[in-house]
This record gives sequence, structure tokens and C-alpha cells, in this order.
Amino acid sequence: MTTEQTRKLIVLAAIWAALIFAPYWMVPLGGYTALATRVLVLGLAAMSLNFLLGFTGVLSFGHAAYFGLGAYGAGLTLKFLAASTPLALLLGMLLGGVCGGLLGTLIVRRRGVYFAMVTIAFGQVFYYIAFQWSSLTGGDDGLRGFSRQPLDLGLFKIDILSSANYFYFFVLFCFALAVGAMGFILRSPFGRTMIAIRENERRSRFLGIPVERHIWIAFTLSCFFMGLAGALYALVNNFADPKGLHYSQSGDFVMMAVMGGMRSFWGPLLGATVFVVLQDYLSSVTVNWMSFVGLLFVLVVLFFPRGLLGFLQRSKA
Repeated sequence: MTTEQTRKLIVLAAIWAALIFAPYWMVPLGGYTALATRVLVLGLAAMSLNFLLGFTGVLSFGHAAYFGLGAYGAGLTLKFLAASTPLALLLGMLLGGVCGGLLGTLIVRRRGVYFAMVTIAFGQVFYYIAFQWSSLTGGDDGLRGFSRQPLDLGLFKIDILSSANYFYFFVLFCFALAVGAMGFILRSPFGRTMIAIRENERRSRFLGIPVERHIWIAFTLSCFFMGLAGALYALVNNFADPKGLHYSQSGDFVMMAVMGGMRSFWGPLLGATVFVVLQDYLSSVTVNWMSFVGLLFVLVVLFFPRGLLGFLQRSKA
């Protein structure tokens, strides 16, 4: 094993150790378990967007639509279909992923700002549907009247999700599954092809790679992961509202990915951590908290083009 591989293993072990023990070390530092849970969920959402942006080179400003669809899918399942948390997560993920896959067939031939604008347009369509269809979604008041349910194992039920710590570990388990799937895909030949398209799309076409098909698959997979993040977010709050589908939420995800480092796998998680912790602290101090987060984002873009994680890696090298 080379020195570089050993260093990567140590960093990976440190990341997972920090995530596993987060409920225990955050509280003495002034945090709380629910904050760590939000970091995981929004970190998964940022990594889902970065699966498309950082590794395929395609920017979507409408990915919050699939985040919100995942949240509504989970909430509607628990409220009207079945009191099953796993089923709610599955159907929320499917709703976000299937809608993303269907719309992806219409937009994969667009590039650059045109791709971004079309994704915003479709995202806003879902936003206004959720906003206006108040009989089903609750409109501007949001979808209420559901809550995460005990895990049903057939012969007996385990009521552990009502505890903040146990729910955190449940979300961490789902996060690990999704991140493991992302890592497996990115290390596969398909993942290498995604990176080739990002680096030089024209050369990839000359090599005979069906670029549109690969971008569509990457877009669809990203929407599935985003739908899972949205479903988890609905369980965190026991609530879903149209703001989760708005393009401003997509902007937050883009900020998290870019701030942390969109060319790295774990960068968006670091960006989400900084974003969520600053939001939680600054919003208790001033209503203009977004100005400070925006200033930090501008400084990162200007002085750390590889993001915070890229800066940390370079300083250790």
C-alpha cells in the first residue's frame, strides 16, 4: 500500500468516525443532535447535485424540485398510504428519481446556461403545482399530519425513531448506503466515462461515447439520490412545504457543493456542514444571516477555487 493510499484511508476513517460520534462531540461544543441530522440530509442533497455537477460537468439549478418531490412523496405516503417509514423513503426516492428521469429526456441535449435555465423552468413548474394544489399538498402552509413511524420488522416493531440520537443513526445508515452507491458508480467504468465527458465532451464524442445517454443516466441517478435526501428531510421535520422545491433551495445546494469543493467527493458534505452550522448560529443573531453566508461564498470562490476541502488538502500537502 502506497503512502497516498494510506493517507486516503486515514482521512476516510476520520470522516466516518466524526459522523458516527457526532451526537456525542457536538453537544459539548454547543451543537445538538438535530443539527447533525440536518447536516447529513443536506449534505446528501449537495453530494447528489455534485454527482451531476462535479463529475459530469452539467449544472442544474432545478434540483430542489426532486428534493421537494421526495419530501412530498414520503409525507403523502405516511399520511394517506401506509404508516411505514421505509416505504415512505422508497416512494419518495422513486417519485423524485422517476420525475427526474422523465424530464431528463427532454433537457439532456441542452448545455451550459440553457441546461441550467430549462432545469429552473421545470423546477418552478413543480413548485407552483405544489403551491396551488392545496387540497393535496397543503399549499403555502405545507403538508402536515404525518410523522416518522416505528420500524416494522414483521413480527414486532422497534420504536427508535422518536429518539433524536437513534434517528440520527438511522439517517446516517441511509446516508452511508447512498454515499456507498455513489462511490461505487464513480469508480466504475461508467463513472470514469462521466469524468471524461466533464473534461472534454467533444473528444468523448469522437471516441464513440453516447454523451447524451450518459448525461441522462447521471441526471436520473442524481435525482434518485436527491429524492432520498428530500424524503429524509420530510422525516426530520415531519413536514413538507413548497419552499423545498423552489429554485432558491437549488441555489443553496449549489453553494454547498462549490463552497466545499465540487471536484471532490466529500467536498459538498463539508460545504453543507459550514452552511448549515453558520445558518443555525447566525439566524439566531441576525435576520440578515444570508448576507454573511453569501460573503463567505464569494471569498471561497475568489481565493479557494477548489473549495474548502481543496484548500485543506493543499495546505497539508
